[in-house]
Amino acid sequence: MPAQSLSTEAFVLLKRPPSESFQGFVLFSSEHGVLQTQQRLAKKKTAKSPALDLFDEAGFTLESSNQGRTWFVKEVVLTTRHAGVGRSYEALRLASALGALVARNAVPEEGRRPVAALLRAAFAAFATGVRPDIVWFKGLYVFARDEGYPLKQQWLPTLPAADRTAVAALLNLPLAAQTAAPALVAQFTRRLEDYLRGETEILLD
Repeated sequence: MPAQSLSTEAFVLLKRPPSESFQGFVLFSSEHGVLQTQQRLAKKKTAKSPALDLFDEAGFTLESSNQGRTWFVKEVVLTTRHAGVGRSYEALRLASALGALVARNAVPEEGRRPVAALLRAAFAAFATGVRPDIVWFKGLYVFARDEGYPLKQQWLPTLPAADRTAVAALLNLPLAAQTAAPALVAQFTRRLEDYLRGETEILLD
């Protein structure tokens, strides 16, 4: 059976431990969802096959000989590299958590473009190093909302009025205008995570 070929824009969500010849990645494409990929390790990367890193957004030419279960990178055109994420341990930890969240939850075809937009915005925000705790909270909320869960109707009403106001500020204000204490953000994040574990099919862990 001839090899399949695929061209797509995608984000690098996860990086697998390398083998002797290949580096494994999990990609997310707004057209095709999650893609398991392998990139051949080379002593010298070329313009057609630069070394990939976590959170990269790039155009990929991929090839598969097993009906798309695994794709091999033939060519990469790097679009955006969020090198700033690695300058903050907390930003790196939470950006990795967002990537893992998307990787472990099957996103239906109609939801892939919103998830791609979320990843693009969140990785750029994590790269600034400003309030990664709030970026994670907003990312988790938006992911669940876009998956169709009625957070505004079911989760928010469980919070006291003052907390609902604070959550609205977290969701709507730009990062530069955020003043919420980290302990308060952590409290809201735990409550949201508890709700998602108990009331949805989203896999957080």
